[in-house]
Amino acid sequence: MSRPDIVFWGGTGQAKVLRELVQDDFELKAVFDNSSEVPPPFADVPFIRKWDGFMQWLSAQRGEPARFLVAIGGERGAVRVEIQETIERAGLRAATVIHRSAFVAANARIGAGSQILAKAAVCVEAELGRACIVNTCASVDHECQLGDGVHVAPGAHLAGAVLVGDFTMIGAGATVLPRVRIGSRCIVGAGAVVVRDLPDGAVAYGNPARIVRYAGGHPAPA
Repeated sequence: MSRPDIVFWGGTGQAKVLRELVQDDFELKAVFDNSSEVPPPFADVPFIRKWDGFMQWLSAQRGEPARFLVAIGGERGAVRVEIQETIERAGLRAATVIHRSAFVAANARIGAGSQILAKAAVCVEAELGRACIVNTCASVDHECQLGDGVHVAPGAHLAGAVLVGDFTMIGAGATVLPRVRIGSRCIVGAGAVVVRDLPDGAVAYGNPARIVRYAGGHPAPA
């Protein structure tokens, strides 16, 4: 039985991770990227640059439309969501993918375009928005709520009932204690331990995490 088609937008390391993830369920037909500098990630998959190239490819397709994933991680959650919405308007449907070694509770809710990577855990009654990434060995515990475009980096852990706003990045190895609220467009540094709420746009590092600046480079108050 043939596998359904899928395409990626983004040709860097996240694309390589996602290809391994989807290989049992989808056939990767093309990779797209806006950059003129990113090299093709795969020798056996067409690599097409720019939106015009995507539209030309799309106009040549016949039959069941391919699914897609936006293979852009890190602090670019807003970009990931914007690209996902643009491709959806073009007529494709975002996949939601879960690595075969990951755990996702039966009553967790995972938004379209989200990616749960190897050995990650999404626990009971957790809710993830659209285009979220829960990276390798990261965990999102019971009753957590993540907005759209959130990235929980490798080895990061959200304890129970944590709230995370849209487009926030939780850095590698960070820990967020139970019931903490983290605003939108925040960056939590690698290895940080977040023990209290963070407002929108906060950039916080350390143990315990302290705000060092705000989005846009504005310094934290003394």
